[in-house]
Amino acid sequence: MNRSIQGQVVAAFSRQYIVELSDGELLPCLTHGKKSEVACGDIVEIQRISDAQGVIKHILPRQTLLYRSDAYRQKLIAANITQIIIVVASKPSFSDELLARCLIAAHDQQLATLIVLNKCDLLEATITARTQLQAYRAIGYRVLELSAKENAAPLCPFLQGHTSILVGESGMGKSTLINKLLPDAQAVTREISTALNSGKHTTTHARLYHLNTESHLIDCPGVQAFGLHHLDFGAIEAGFVEFAAYHGQCRFHNCHHTHEPDCALKKTEQEGKIDARRLKLFQEISQSKC
Repeated sequence: MNRSIQGQVVAAFSRQYIVELSDGELLPCLTHGKKSEVACGDIVEIQRISDAQGVIKHILPRQTLLYRSDAYRQKLIAANITQIIIVVASKPSFSDELLARCLIAAHDQQLATLIVLNKCDLLEATITARTQLQAYRAIGYRVLELSAKENAAPLCPFLQGHTSILVGESGMGKSTLINKLLPDAQAVTREISTALNSGKHTTTHARLYHLNTESHLIDCPGVQAFGLHHLDFGAIEAGFVEFAAYHGQCRFHNCHHTHEPDCALKKTEQEGKIDARRLKLFQEISQSKC
């Protein structure tokens, strides 16, 4: 019973985790202590304490860790991912700031990025959303347009070979996308509920699904805010990838690109070479406490 075994965290609840073992068994596991540092996607070493439960003893080194934070706490989202897919929609309108914050976090962890514009069957609203995303296309971000309720297949080639995470605000159609991509998602939910001895659906922080042996997808609840308190000014600046060409060209080496004279970014924005809204977003995010 005390032999250490290895598995992957495939679902995270408030204080409980589901670990998938090498034979496919789903084992509910707890952690020691009140504070847990375990994330969905973690590879962990566990010890069984019974046939139906284990204890997480050790987290193996992570390749990546996506999390958000404010001045008081941090919220782990997922570990060992290689790609972030940010889902926005034609309707309701989406937050430019949240999108920018997700892209900054992705850049910090060197993740591949894809923006999915959902609900493109709403033609008039799609025109507005497409215009809003043009600034992101212009600086090299991939944008995929689709209507999840009609056909999610265009997303499939982008998932191959990646462990991706779907991130988005509530109402963007992320659940519809998951259900289209993974017809067995509800069956997985029931299987996890059974493992937890719970007949009802339990909200998770994140849940990992296997698309095939090389491709995996993590879903997490909708996020309305994405704090970056853990990132310093330089990391936030680096997350605005279009600024890199002008690095070091300001008069002052510690320029914050707000009120300083001879700021290369402000000059470039006035010349129309960088997007004014993106510069404003940078100023707002970099001066924010989170």
